[in-house]
Amino acid sequence: MREAVTNAIVHKDYSSGIPIQISVYEDKIIIWNAGRLPDILPIERLLEKHPSIPYNPLIATAFFRAGYIEAWGRGIEKIRQECKKAKTLEPHIAYDFGGLMVTFRARVPDTNSGQTTQKTTQKILAILKDNPKISRVELTHLLGNITDKGVKYHLNKLKQENRIRRVGPDKGGYWEIVEQ
Repeated sequence: MREAVTNAIVHKDYSSGIPIQISVYEDKIIIWNAGRLPDILPIERLLEKHPSIPYNPLIATAFFRAGYIEAWGRGIEKIRQECKKAKTLEPHIAYDFGGLMVTFRARVPDTNSGQTTQKTTQKILAILKDNPKISRVELTHLLGNITDKGVKYHLNKLKQENRIRRVGPDKGGYWEIVEQ
């Protein structure tokens, strides 16, 4: 979380006058800051090794000298490593509304150990609606009380019932909920 907030401060477009926004919900925390990614650094590349292109080099230098930034260009990598170490979901990172949005998610609590198929289906639909780009592995992790095979079964059942559809490839595509 500290790294995400630090990134928001260092990469914010201060000319916009829009403040950094942190929204806290029961099941997630969203950090958003105004600013645009350099044309040579699309969102997909942020998840890979990439060069440092600070939006505000003077602020980045000050944070580096103060010890808040260990090395430029490693913020997203550090966030992903810490999430893996904590055995939690990696945040969803998107370029939305003219800025970068980082969404940290909590696990969906298991409110009933004798959970019915209908409750599992409703949880899956709610998660897909909130995060259509979620992978099956992330979905399994988020549900926490069902195996990957179980999630695959429910997704296939929802597709057969024409309640959801997959748009695009497994990697890079998204889930669409079919209105009924």
